[in-house]
Amino acid sequence: MKRVVVFLVGVLVLAAAWFFVSPLFIDRAVDEEFLTEDGSVDLDKLTAMPSIERESKRQRIMNAAAAAPDHTMTESMPSGVLRVLAQGRFVDADIVHKGSGRATLYELPDGSHVVRFEDFRTTNGPALVVYMAKHPSPTSASDVTDEGYLSLGKLKGNVGNQNYQVPRGTDVSEYNSVVIWCELFNVLFSPAALTRP
Repeated sequence: MKRVVVFLVGVLVLAAAWFFVSPLFIDRAVDEEFLTEDGSVDLDKLTAMPSIERESKRQRIMNAAAAAPDHTMTESMPSGVLRVLAQGRFVDADIVHKGSGRATLYELPDGSHVVRFEDFRTTNGPALVVYMAKHPSPTSASDVTDEGYLSLGKLKGNVGNQNYQVPRGTDVSEYNSVVIWCELFNVLFSPAALTRP
């Protein structure tokens, strides 16, 4: 019996010693993500994450972005004679990612092109950009990525009238839709199929 008591006391002493001394020898590494001032996330770090962790983070970021206040934009059109090349209406990509308003592709007097959004509104989200897509009516992410697209830059606001310059030398006849795209998670937010007059 004495041996059992001595053994139990010895185990308790060793356990207590390990509890108090082990922090001197074992590191606990932490690598928290640092969000930038605008709340953006490092795309490279996100894509390097395991898929389960990335999906969990995606849900949190998307929910936070959807609850964020609208960012309203009001831009006027350039002056001069404009020629309408194509136009379409934004529609919902799904039950969560919604869009409305008009997208019009104009040719400016100097031969350059601009895409204008009017009465525009889309669900807010992280890292939203504007693409011109070759697909005539994309309904999924693969419709956009598989057939080809051209980035017009970061979405200026999820609400309001705004202009997006098309890079010079672009053959605009190759592009059949304008899409709002989440670059962070490769998600289609809202497409606008373009029809030509």
